[in-house]
Amino acid sequence: MIKTLLRAATAAALTVLPLTMTAPAHAAEAVSLSEAVASLPLAAESRDGYQRTSFKHWNAGKLDDGCNTRMEVLLAEAVNAPEILPGCKLSGGRWWSYYDAKWVTSAGALDVDHMVPLAEAWDSGASQWTAERREAYANDLDADTSLVAVTAGSNRSKADKDPAEWLPNPEVTCRYASEWTGDKKRWGLTVDADELAALTQLAEACPNTTVEYEPAP
Repeated sequence: MIKTLLRAATAAALTVLPLTMTAPAHAAEAVSLSEAVASLPLAAESRDGYQRTSFKHWNAGKLDDGCNTRMEVLLAEAVNAPEILPGCKLSGGRWWSYYDAKWVTSAGALDVDHMVPLAEAWDSGASQWTAERREAYANDLDADTSLVAVTAGSNRSKADKDPAEWLPNPEVTCRYASEWTGDKKRWGLTVDADELAALTQLAEACPNTTVEYEPAP
């Protein structure tokens, strides 16, 4: 499966330039995908002590609009804006789920995915963070690619898998590899051997793809 996706990715290489919602606290870094992957620190993973509740989410978000982080992502990513009802309930609207190339017209059918899942982040270094830093990670609205609105089915298919175990539809694997790598670089997370091998293959299949990220405060 991975090899098939890699072949398709070669023809679909994308340059991904994440935007930010606020002024950056650190200078942005922009490198090729291959360079970014090669610079990821290699380390064994451990899930000892992991609990999803170790990452407080969703919090109140960045805007004083009565919407939490999840709802702010849905509003930011809507292709056609929904109506905002009392209590930040959303009515109408339309979204594009890039993992599985599907249009969605109900906010309730969407999940907001952590690009690098919470469990994977824990395995890769977040277990050593403070509770405040884990909360910042779980509600990261300062980089467009940290949180992504996708169909519930695609998010649950991905679950806590890394790119050695799961990839989205073949046309967007270059984009996905860039966003995954950028998120790991942004938060200083490590990769294990299988993950590094998969990302290295993806970088070879996506020679024109770049990664732009800002180190998290």
